Amino acid sequence: MMPGPDDIIVFQQFDNAIEANIVKAKLDAYGIPCFLTEENMANLYPGANSLMIFNVRLHLFANDAERAQQIVEEKNLLVHDDGGYACPRCLSKNIVRDFPQRYNLKLGHALNVLFFGIFFPHEKVFRCSDCNHEFDD
Repeated sequence: MMPGPDDIIVFQQFDNAIEANIVKAKLDAYGIPCFLTEENMANLYPGANSLMIFNVRLHLFANDAERAQQIVEEKNLLVHDDGGYACPRCLSKNIVRDFPQRYNLKLGHALNVLFFGIFFPHEKVFRCSDCNHEFDD
């Protein structure tokens, strides 16, 4: 018997709850109502999924299955940002974030290192890999 459009079907089964919740969150974001079952059992007995006892199941309406499959197969999770930082001196985009190379030793830092052997590094800065210029945001 074929499921009707208002019938609830098992759309996919997952080995763990993390993968299932990622797919569920994506479908929720696209407005497709869905829910998970056996999520708690799979979390309680994580080794049992290899025995095919407890798999997390994602359920949804039969009439949403085709659209849900298209959404799950989409590869649009990566965000490409062409913006970013540029060196104010040479306008290069070859920027790394690291601790400053120039180190201004202040009295408080010197005493901490001298008496306690504790070194507290400075906050990170941006450094141009081309001209070696350091700058803040």
